[in-house]
Amino acid sequence: MPTDEPGDEPGARPPDGPPDGPPARSPDELADLRARLSAAEAHEARLAQQLETRPTRHRVRSLFAVLLILLACVLTPLSAVAVWAKSEIGDTDRYVATMAPLAGDPAVKAAVTDRVTDEITARIPVDSLLDNVAPDDRPKLGALLNGIGQALDNGLTGFVRTQVQRVVDSDAFATLWTDVNRQAHAAIDRMLTGQGGGAVEIRNDTVALDLAPVIARVKTALVDNGLPLAARIPEIHTSYTLVQSDAIPKVRTGLRLLDLAGFWVPVLALACAVGGVLLAGRRRRAAVTAALGMAGGALLLGIGLSVFRAVYLDRLPAGVDQAAAQAVYDTLVRYLRSAVRVVIALGLIVALGAWISGGGRWARTVRGGWRAGLGAARSTAERAGLRLGPVGRFVHRWKAWLGWAAVAVAALAFVLWSYPTVLVTLCLALALVGVLAVLELLDEPGRPEGEAPASA
Repeated sequence: MPTDEPGDEPGARPPDGPPDGPPARSPDELADLRARLSAAEAHEARLAQQLETRPTRHRVRSLFAVLLILLACVLTPLSAVAVWAKSEIGDTDRYVATMAPLAGDPAVKAAVTDRVTDEITARIPVDSLLDNVAPDDRPKLGALLNGIGQALDNGLTGFVRTQVQRVVDSDAFATLWTDVNRQAHAAIDRMLTGQGGGAVEIRNDTVALDLAPVIARVKTALVDNGLPLAARIPEIHTSYTLVQSDAIPKVRTGLRLLDLAGFWVPVLALACAVGGVLLAGRRRRAAVTAALGMAGGALLLGIGLSVFRAVYLDRLPAGVDQAAAQAVYDTLVRYLRSAVRVVIALGLIVALGAWISGGGRWARTVRGGWRAGLGAARSTAERAGLRLGPVGRFVHRWKAWLGWAAVAVAALAFVLWSYPTVLVTLCLALALVGVLAVLELLDEPGRPEGEAPASA
């Protein structure tokens, strides 16, 4: 009797083929798979090409960013000199304000007194004293004058010096000095081009101020105080040396070029700095570097001014009053030094702001302390009953834009300020910090209706 194999069911039909074989595919499906495979391979090739070219592009951008930032640092001291030259030439009031302190400087007043006294005493016609004397008495008077000639010269010189000192020490001298410099300002452009004439004259390596108006005032004072001989003194054009250096021809050419460039040099420096920051891969770090680099360029200019001052004073001729020359130099460059300090302060402020806005650990700590302190102040105000309502939600929504608007307003105020000082720069920075603090205090996320503040 036949028996069934294990696992066989009675009446089961054996399978016709292999049970696990791959299903058959149509030609359309195969073509679709090949198309997808080709698209994937092309996409991988494009990705590989992008990965190969991206580092090259990044290096090129970084190179241009470095070059632009370096150019901005180099142009920074030139910008300060260009603005100084343009303001001194194009603004008469600025030039007069620059030179005005010299009228009260003791060294300058002493030098002017000596110069005017020497010029007047050398031209007083003492021999004309014999004109009104009878011919028979002239020999006796001439002999008397020859006998007391030295004493007469000393007494006359002392009298003239006294009158000159009175004029120089009076308030009228300050007014007269201002008038002389205001008239001289018209010749500054000719001074830079190397042409003489006017109240300011260029003679080889010397820049001199014509003191003829001062001498005319002293002549009037001498006549009024009992020396009628002073009325016979002819018109005297004497000079007071403002600057004397063998480098004047070279400096004159450079100042002329910077004067022609004017305010475009700082604009170009700022454009280079902004372009370098935008091209850099790490923009905040580039901003900090550019700001510190431009501040460093201004610092080098300040050091150069001090070094040139020492060299200039050492090379002055022996007959030039060192104290007066030092006072003149310090007065002429005082606004340039002020510009140097402004650029340094502004660079440090910008660098600090860019660093605080970065992602470093210490920057995050500073921002966290800022927000925590202002948040505590806001919580205290809320417990006291302050409800910001729509204002708080509006500030929360637009806080970033409001902050950038405050930065733009501060920058515009700095640019439009005629001649900003370090104090003005710091005040604008503190005002900006105050506005940002107010925005942080008013920042309040919206809450569902009826929900009380968490701090309550």
